[in-house]
Amino acid sequence: MLQPNVETFIACDASLEEASTVLFGAPYDSTTSYRPGTRFASKAIRGESFGLETYSPYQDKDLEDIKVFDSGDLELSFGRVDLALADIRKRAAEILALNKRPFMIGGEHLVTLPAVEAAFEKYPDLQVIQFDAHTDLRDDYLDAKLSHATVIRRIHDFLGDGKIHQFGIRSGERAEFQFAKAHTNLHKYSLAGLKETVAALKDTPIYLTIDLDVFDPAAFPGTGTPEAGGIFFMEFIESLKLLSQLNIVALDVNELSPALDQSGASTALACKVVRELLLAIN
Repeated sequence: MLQPNVETFIACDASLEEASTVLFGAPYDSTTSYRPGTRFASKAIRGESFGLETYSPYQDKDLEDIKVFDSGDLELSFGRVDLALADIRKRAAEILALNKRPFMIGGEHLVTLPAVEAAFEKYPDLQVIQFDAHTDLRDDYLDAKLSHATVIRRIHDFLGDGKIHQFGIRSGERAEFQFAKAHTNLHKYSLAGLKETVAALKDTPIYLTIDLDVFDPAAFPGTGTPEAGGIFFMEFIESLKLLSQLNIVALDVNELSPALDQSGASTALACKVVRELLLAIN
């Protein structure tokens, strides 16, 4: 049952009925392979969002002028991956059934899998755009098929070839890059190629997933697996001019681990990413 959250992301206090986008948190990090802590991201992002203005000078838009409902965090089973993923899929499907757009705040990147499954059930021609430092295309990680390191491979299992578009990728096993060459549209190191991708997908339902480690650790150190060589915030802002042209039916932001950056700068960046995405898609 979708109920309003007590503490919302700044200005995201519309009623469910009037909202076009529904926020929810998936505080889960039980398959994290290096540094954990992303289960605390959604709470931190909500709390720190009140350090922002509702107005974006980048887009000349204001959160006060759009309708977003914040349904709060799911209570997920940390001991059972299957139960946690089932609960996430159920929440995403519930939002989609109301003809609204789910916007999930993770959590580790594995939380994207059930949300994409729910969107694919409603939109069988769905395609995925991924901003990330990592390919996430391993078939297994330490024999586990369900991991933040395998999430995009599991999505490929049902989406198929040519429907996953990866940007900012700069880390992965050799086999993952070989798999990508044959089965996905992988763009190394930067967001180059996004313009052409958007032009080709304008009429297609899109799931957008942003792993925040796509940002350079100089700007975003608060993540479990930082990788040098990433994008910076203004590159992301430029990408919004393109992403706003797409039919984004569901999306997520994931992999902030707030305790790994005691300065709070990483959480502040994550808050701004969420604000700018909300404004770009509404």
